[in-house]
Amino acid sequence: MISSLVYRVRKRQRYGVALALLVLTAALSYAQSSKGQEAAAAKPVAASPATVEQIQAGKALFASQCSFCHGRDAAGGESGPDLTASPLVEQDVHGDKIGVVVRNGRLAKGMPAFGNVDDQQLAALVSFIHDRKANAKEGRRRTVDVADLQTGNAEAGMRYFNGAGGCAKCHSPSGDLAGIGGKLQGLELLKRMLYRENERTTEPSKATPTATVTLASGQTVSGKLAYRDEFTIGLIDSSGWYRSWPVTQVKFTVTDPLEAHIEQLGKYTDEDMHNVLAYLETLR
Repeated sequence: MISSLVYRVRKRQRYGVALALLVLTAALSYAQSSKGQEAAAAKPVAASPATVEQIQAGKALFASQCSFCHGRDAAGGESGPDLTASPLVEQDVHGDKIGVVVRNGRLAKGMPAFGNVDDQQLAALVSFIHDRKANAKEGRRRTVDVADLQTGNAEAGMRYFNGAGGCAKCHSPSGDLAGIGGKLQGLELLKRMLYRENERTTEPSKATPTATVTLASGQTVSGKLAYRDEFTIGLIDSSGWYRSWPVTQVKFTVTDPLEAHIEQLGKYTDEDMHNVLAYLETLR
């Protein structure tokens, strides 16, 4: 009887040890698997130096997938933050952090996941974002000397305004720009001339993009542009209703009052900018 009891106790002890070893093995296996998944998610995607072609490919992909929120130059847009000043981008090494955010999204902050982006596309996106950050960083200064802005020729600026720059098509020195040289000076005037995004909130009636959608039936619907990507076009109609359509099923046109200013940023030379600034300063 005693020997039988001892046998059962020892059997239970062996069973307990075996169960503990099984649990420990499973835990170690899970930990290794999790580390492997984390490593895969954070795997560098652009370990070699970016090429011009890669940056250009990233620019095109960014424009179609990311620019609506982050701006076409990655410096912030309708709802997304400025990536050129992002701490995450600052800490990113060859896409190890950007890649995780792109593929998993940040749903709590309104960013969807782009799980269908392949490694080549992701590497291009990472290269473009880092290129924009590098260029923005080089162009940033804590302060601007007033003397730096007083190098333009007002007469040359007037010619550019009325001619090659095309500014006179939308603006008038005796109309919307009357007295602007007395209201704004120096850097503030230059910023108003180059970057007019703040007008979307300060003067929405003048700066809000609009869209006109033509349905298959021939009916047209117009309103304030509310959403646009490669799949969907959405607007707020005159009754205040949000309406959207697949872009493959309708024809549409978008009118952005600030589009000319956005395009002009890529055309200005330093001389052009300073000359136009000098001309605007004479409008008092």
